[in-house]
Amino acid sequence: MPPFRLIGMLDSPYVRRVAISLHCLGVPFEHEAVSVVSTFAQFQRINPVVKAPTLVCPDGEALMDSSLILQFIEAAHSQGRHLWPTDAQALQHDFRVLSLALAACEKGVQSIYERNLRPADKQHGPWLARVQGQLVAALAGLEHAVASRPEALAPSQGQPTRQAGITAAIAWRFVGEVEPALAQAAQHPALAALAAQMESTEAFRRFPPVGPGVNPPAA
Repeated sequence: MPPFRLIGMLDSPYVRRVAISLHCLGVPFEHEAVSVVSTFAQFQRINPVVKAPTLVCPDGEALMDSSLILQFIEAAHSQGRHLWPTDAQALQHDFRVLSLALAACEKGVQSIYERNLRPADKQHGPWLARVQGQLVAALAGLEHAVASRPEALAPSQGQPTRQAGITAAIAWRFVGEVEPALAQAAQHPALAALAAQMESTEAFRRFPPVGPGVNPPAA
């Protein structure tokens, strides 16, 4: 049977976290860099919902949502490997980190769409300010959560081992690219340090956040 197919651009933090996690879990897959924006029709032929990431299973069934994809992979295809702690308290802390990282990604995506896809005369300043305020709060919470136990989330022997650390680092890189004024390393030293450690690993270097991103609508 063919391996899993991961559909989506790596400049999406959701696609990137799935790619890196699959690699760390030792699950073979093929990555297809198809954009939900610039190659919409091509993506639609693979998955009519046009949602990235899409994971096409060996039998052709398509799964969506990065967290659900990774939950399925660890439950059924990781050969006992996992990216979560087994201790209940540590798991709670990791879920806290993950929830903040995903919130930061979500608000970053909303900011992109408001500024780049909506015509300038239709953009709503109060809405963008609200989104950016939520993003600032998510980064502040993430910095505190990472700073409280940096060693637990950091790579071990050059390999990412925790989903919370992987996604926190990806979120930091993503927000830094879409809202650089909000992602200042001086204000988030623990988060910036974790991201630097993660980005230096083989898994992160293998799947850099490249792609066209969300392009402005044609004039």
